[in-house]
Amino acid sequence: MSKATEKWRSQRLSNEEVLLCRWGEVGTPVLLFPTAAGDAEECERFLMIKTLAKQLEGQRIKLYSVDSVAGRAWIQDKRGPVHAASVQNQYLAFIYNEVVPAIRKDCRNDAQEIVVAGASIGAYNALAAICRHPDVFSKAICMSGTYDLWKKFGEGQKPGDWYWSSPLDFLPKLSEGDHLNKLRSRFVLLTHGKGKWEDPEESWRVAGALGARGIPNRVDEWGTEWNHDWPTWRNMMPKYIDEFLPTAG
Repeated sequence: MSKATEKWRSQRLSNEEVLLCRWGEVGTPVLLFPTAAGDAEECERFLMIKTLAKQLEGQRIKLYSVDSVAGRAWIQDKRGPVHAASVQNQYLAFIYNEVVPAIRKDCRNDAQEIVVAGASIGAYNALAAICRHPDVFSKAICMSGTYDLWKKFGEGQKPGDWYWSSPLDFLPKLSEGDHLNKLRSRFVLLTHGKGKWEDPEESWRVAGALGARGIPNRVDEWGTEWNHDWPTWRNMMPKYIDEFLPTAG
Protein backbone atom coordinates (compact mmCIF):
# COMPACT_ATOMS: atom_id res chain seq x y z
CA MET A 1 0.00 0.00 0.00
CA SER A 2 1.13 3.55 -0.55
CA LYS A 3 2.27 5.98 2.11
CA ALA A 4 2.32 9.77 1.84
CA THR A 5 3.62 12.37 4.29
CA GLU A 6 3.25 16.11 4.61
CA LYS A 7 4.96 18.52 7.00
CA TRP A 8 4.16 22.12 7.79
CA ARG A 9 4.53 24.68 10.54
CA SER A 10 1.33 25.65 12.30
CA GLN A 11 0.79 29.16 13.61
CA ARG A 12 -1.94 27.72 15.83
CA LEU A 13 0.73 25.59 17.51
CA SER A 14 3.29 28.37 18.01
CA ASN A 15 4.96 27.66 14.67
CA GLU A 16 5.74 24.06 15.62
CA GLU A 17 6.43 21.68 12.75
CA VAL A 18 3.89 18.86 12.48
CA LEU A 19 3.75 15.68 10.42
CA LEU A 20 0.64 14.21 8.80
CA CYS A 21 0.87 10.68 7.37
CA ARG A 22 -1.53 8.80 5.16
CA TRP A 23 -1.59 5.10 4.29
CA GLY A 24 -3.78 3.78 1.46
CA GLU A 25 -5.29 5.60 -1.50
CA VAL A 26 -9.02 4.91 -1.60
CA GLY A 27 -11.69 4.49 1.06
CA THR A 28 -13.28 6.19 4.04
CA PRO A 29 -10.78 8.47 5.77
CA VAL A 30 -9.94 7.44 9.33
CA LEU A 31 -7.89 9.84 11.49
CA LEU A 32 -6.03 7.80 14.13
CA PHE A 33 -4.64 9.86 16.98
CA PRO A 34 -1.39 8.63 18.57
CA THR A 35 -1.17 7.53 22.16
CA ALA A 36 0.28 9.88 24.79
CA ALA A 37 3.10 11.90 23.21
CA GLY A 38 3.40 9.75 20.09
CA ASP A 39 4.18 11.01 16.61
CA ALA A 40 2.30 10.45 13.36
CA GLU A 41 4.28 7.31 12.51
CA GLU A 42 3.79 5.64 15.91
CA CYS A 43 0.99 3.45 14.54
CA GLU A 44 3.33 2.12 11.85
CA ARG A 45 6.10 1.27 14.32
CA PHE A 46 3.62 -0.56 16.54
CA LEU A 47 2.32 -2.59 13.58
CA MET A 48 -1.16 -1.09 13.34
CA ILE A 49 -0.68 -0.45 9.63
CA LYS A 50 0.28 -4.08 9.10
CA THR A 51 -2.74 -5.15 11.14
CA LEU A 52 -5.06 -3.06 8.95
CA ALA A 53 -3.49 -4.22 5.68
CA LYS A 54 -6.65 -6.04 4.58
CA GLN A 55 -8.82 -2.97 5.08
CA LEU A 56 -6.26 -0.66 3.46
CA GLU A 57 -5.48 -2.85 0.48
CA GLY A 58 -9.15 -3.60 0.01
CA GLN A 59 -9.71 0.16 -0.41
CA ARG A 60 -12.12 0.29 2.52
CA ILE A 61 -10.18 2.98 4.41
CA LYS A 62 -7.44 5.51 4.10
CA LEU A 63 -5.67 5.90 7.44
CA TYR A 64 -4.26 9.25 8.56
CA SER A 65 -2.27 10.10 11.65
CA VAL A 66 -0.80 13.36 12.96
CA ASP A 67 1.71 14.19 15.69
CA SER A 68 0.31 14.29 19.23
CA VAL A 69 1.47 17.83 19.99
CA ALA A 70 -0.89 18.24 22.94
CA GLY A 71 0.12 14.87 24.35
CA ARG A 72 3.71 16.02 24.43
CA ALA A 73 2.64 19.13 26.33
CA TRP A 74 0.87 17.07 29.00
CA ILE A 75 3.65 14.52 29.45
CA GLN A 76 6.95 16.15 28.50
CA ASP A 77 6.57 19.92 28.83
CA LYS A 78 7.73 21.31 32.20
CA ARG A 79 5.62 24.46 32.00
CA GLY A 80 2.78 22.75 33.84
CA PRO A 81 -0.84 21.73 33.32
CA VAL A 82 -2.22 25.22 32.64
CA HIS A 83 0.11 25.53 29.66
CA ALA A 84 -0.74 21.97 28.55
CA ALA A 85 -4.46 22.76 28.73
CA SER A 86 -3.89 25.78 26.49
CA VAL A 87 -1.95 23.65 24.00
CA GLN A 88 -4.74 21.07 24.04
CA ASN A 89 -7.26 23.73 23.03
CA GLN A 90 -4.92 24.96 20.29
CA TYR A 91 -4.40 21.38 19.09
CA LEU A 92 -8.12 20.77 18.64
CA ALA A 93 -8.34 24.01 16.64
CA PHE A 94 -5.38 22.85 14.56
CA ILE A 95 -7.10 19.52 13.84
CA TYR A 96 -10.29 21.21 12.68
CA ASN A 97 -8.78 24.11 10.74
CA GLU A 98 -5.67 22.48 9.26
CA VAL A 99 -5.76 18.67 9.38
CA VAL A 100 -9.38 18.32 8.27
CA PRO A 101 -8.86 20.54 5.18
CA ALA A 102 -5.68 18.59 4.34
CA ILE A 103 -7.58 15.30 4.50
CA ARG A 104 -10.47 16.66 2.46
CA LYS A 105 -8.06 17.97 -0.17
CA ASP A 106 -6.38 14.56 -0.33
CA CYS A 107 -9.83 12.94 -0.72
CA ARG A 108 -10.83 15.52 -3.37
CA ASN A 109 -14.04 16.18 -1.46
CA ASP A 110 -14.62 19.45 0.39
CA ALA A 111 -17.50 17.90 2.35
CA GLN A 112 -15.83 14.59 3.23
CA GLU A 113 -16.78 13.25 6.66
CA ILE A 114 -14.06 11.59 8.71
CA VAL A 115 -13.97 8.78 11.26
CA VAL A 116 -11.75 9.44 14.28
CA ALA A 117 -10.05 6.81 16.41
CA GLY A 118 -7.38 6.45 19.05
CA ALA A 119 -6.19 4.64 22.14
CA SER A 120 -5.40 6.01 25.60
CA ILE A 121 -4.92 9.79 25.19
CA GLY A 122 -5.59 9.20 21.49
CA ALA A 123 -9.08 8.04 22.50
CA TYR A 124 -9.54 11.29 24.42
CA ASN A 125 -8.58 13.27 21.30
CA ALA A 126 -11.00 11.24 19.16
CA LEU A 127 -13.81 11.87 21.65
CA ALA A 128 -12.99 15.57 21.93
CA ALA A 129 -12.84 15.94 18.15
CA ILE A 130 -16.26 14.45 17.48
CA CYS A 131 -17.90 16.25 20.41
CA ARG A 132 -16.44 19.60 19.40
CA HIS A 133 -16.98 19.18 15.66
CA PRO A 134 -19.81 16.79 14.78
CA ASP A 135 -20.18 18.70 11.52
CA VAL A 136 -17.00 16.97 10.30
CA PHE A 137 -16.50 13.75 12.27
CA SER A 138 -19.08 10.98 11.84
CA LYS A 139 -17.94 8.22 14.21
CA ALA A 140 -15.38 7.80 16.98
CA ILE A 141 -13.63 4.56 17.92
CA CYS A 142 -12.23 5.21 21.38
CA MET A 143 -10.04 2.43 22.81
CA SER A 144 -8.85 2.23 26.43
CA GLY A 145 -9.48 5.91 26.84
CA THR A 146 -8.08 8.35 29.36
CA TYR A 147 -10.82 10.97 29.28
CA ASP A 148 -10.33 13.13 32.38
CA LEU A 149 -6.93 14.64 31.60
CA TRP A 150 -7.20 17.31 34.27
CA LYS A 151 -7.72 14.66 36.95
CA LYS A 152 -4.73 12.73 35.62
CA PHE A 153 -2.29 15.59 34.95
CA GLY A 154 -3.75 18.81 36.35
CA GLU A 155 -3.77 20.42 39.74
CA GLY A 156 -5.91 23.07 41.37
CA GLN A 157 -8.59 25.05 39.57
CA LYS A 158 -9.16 24.30 35.90
CA PRO A 159 -8.20 27.17 33.57
CA GLY A 160 -10.95 28.79 31.55
CA ASP A 161 -9.79 27.55 28.16
CA TRP A 162 -9.91 23.94 29.38
CA TYR A 163 -13.71 23.85 29.37
CA TRP A 164 -14.18 23.42 25.62
CA SER A 165 -11.32 20.93 25.41
CA SER A 166 -12.97 18.46 27.79
CA PRO A 167 -16.19 16.67 26.77
CA LEU A 168 -16.76 15.64 30.38
CA ASP A 169 -16.89 19.34 31.28
CA PHE A 170 -18.85 20.84 28.41
CA LEU A 171 -21.30 18.09 27.42
CA PRO A 172 -23.50 18.42 30.54
CA LYS A 173 -23.92 22.15 29.90
CA LEU A 174 -24.16 22.09 26.11
CA SER A 175 -27.19 24.11 25.04
CA GLU A 176 -29.96 22.66 22.90
CA GLY A 177 -29.44 23.65 19.29
CA ASP A 178 -27.72 22.73 16.05
CA HIS A 179 -24.47 21.52 17.64
CA LEU A 180 -26.16 19.09 20.03
CA ASN A 181 -28.65 17.97 17.38
CA LYS A 182 -25.82 17.14 14.99
CA LEU A 183 -23.95 15.30 17.73
CA ARG A 184 -27.05 13.20 18.33
CA SER A 185 -26.74 11.95 14.74
CA ARG A 186 -23.19 10.67 15.38
CA PHE A 187 -21.89 7.58 17.18
CA VAL A 188 -19.18 7.01 19.78
CA LEU A 189 -17.76 3.58 20.59
CA LEU A 190 -16.00 3.27 23.95
CA THR A 191 -14.07 0.03 24.25
CA HIS A 192 -11.56 -1.20 26.82
CA GLY A 193 -9.97 -4.30 28.25
CA LYS A 194 -10.09 -5.31 31.89
CA GLY A 195 -6.43 -6.26 32.20
CA LYS A 196 -3.35 -4.43 33.45
CA TRP A 197 -3.34 -0.63 33.41
CA GLU A 198 -6.92 -0.40 32.16
CA ASP A 199 -9.52 1.83 33.83
CA PRO A 200 -13.01 0.73 32.73
CA GLU A 201 -14.67 3.41 34.83
CA GLU A 202 -13.31 6.04 32.45
CA SER A 203 -15.39 4.62 29.57
CA TRP A 204 -18.54 4.25 31.66
CA ARG A 205 -18.29 7.82 32.92
CA VAL A 206 -18.12 9.14 29.36
CA ALA A 207 -20.97 6.85 28.28
CA GLY A 208 -23.08 8.35 31.05
CA ALA A 209 -22.29 11.89 29.93
CA LEU A 210 -23.09 11.07 26.30
CA GLY A 211 -26.24 9.13 27.12
CA ALA A 212 -27.57 11.91 29.35
CA ARG A 213 -27.59 14.20 26.30
CA GLY A 214 -29.07 11.61 23.93
CA ILE A 215 -25.82 11.02 22.01
CA PRO A 216 -25.62 7.47 20.59
CA ASN A 217 -22.81 5.43 22.14
CA ARG A 218 -21.82 1.92 23.16
CA VAL A 219 -19.38 0.48 25.66
CA ASP A 220 -17.63 -2.77 24.72
CA GLU A 221 -15.75 -4.52 27.53
CA TRP A 222 -13.04 -7.00 26.64
CA GLY A 223 -11.72 -9.52 29.16
CA THR A 224 -9.00 -9.52 31.78
CA GLU A 225 -6.44 -10.83 29.29
CA TRP A 226 -6.63 -7.54 27.35
CA ASN A 227 -4.21 -4.98 28.78
CA HIS A 228 -3.76 -1.27 28.14
CA ASP A 229 -1.29 -1.94 25.35
CA TRP A 230 -0.83 -2.22 21.60
CA PRO A 231 -1.73 -5.94 21.24
CA THR A 232 -5.21 -5.07 22.55
CA TRP A 233 -5.65 -2.14 20.19
CA ARG A 234 -4.36 -4.12 17.21
CA ASN A 235 -7.15 -6.61 17.85
CA MET A 236 -9.78 -3.94 18.39
CA MET A 237 -9.20 -1.69 15.37
CA PRO A 238 -9.83 -4.17 12.52
CA LYS A 239 -12.87 -5.57 14.33
CA TYR A 240 -14.52 -2.17 14.60
CA ILE A 241 -13.46 -1.00 11.16
CA ASP A 242 -15.16 -4.13 9.79
CA GLU A 243 -18.28 -3.38 11.84
CA PHE A 244 -18.65 0.32 11.14
CA LEU A 245 -17.16 0.52 7.64
CA PRO A 246 -18.18 -2.79 6.05
CA THR A 247 -18.00 -1.65 2.43
CA ALA A 248 -15.49 0.18 0.28
CA GLY A 249 -15.70 3.92 -0.20
